[in-house]
Amino acid sequence: MSSIWGMTPRASVEAACREAGESSVASSCVQIINDRDVSADFAYVLAGPASRTVLSGGEGGASGHWPRTWALRGLLYAWDRSAESAVLACLNDDSWRVREMALKVVARRRIDDALEAVAMLQHDDIARVRAAAQRALMRLVQNEA
Repeated sequence: MSSIWGMTPRASVEAACREAGESSVASSCVQIINDRDVSADFAYVLAGPASRTVLSGGEGGASGHWPRTWALRGLLYAWDRSAESAVLACLNDDSWRVREMALKVVARRRIDDALEAVAMLQHDDIARVRAAAQRALMRLVQNEA
């Protein structure tokens, strides 16, 4: 499925990886998560035109949940093991969207250190987080088998 900017987020992140290198893209995602600092150019890579609204103060602005959610989604397609601690921290984020996306990254990247937090998130107040936790737990348990 293509987006309104002519490509999917995955295609956009993969193009950035070809240009700058996967570890550089992953590092930029971690910087957003840790420092809540996002450049307009990189936000566009992660989210396309929607990034303009957020960075201009809409939808919670640059310090809201969207940049962290986009950065985590970027980690689905650009990975470096140094990102693990940032992903783990996001499992406790106040925003359910951030928790849900962090669980998707945990499942995709099979971050075993997340097992306890993932098990706890099966009891999250938000149904989408609970469902993502159950999927992540299944992936992690399969990984151990």
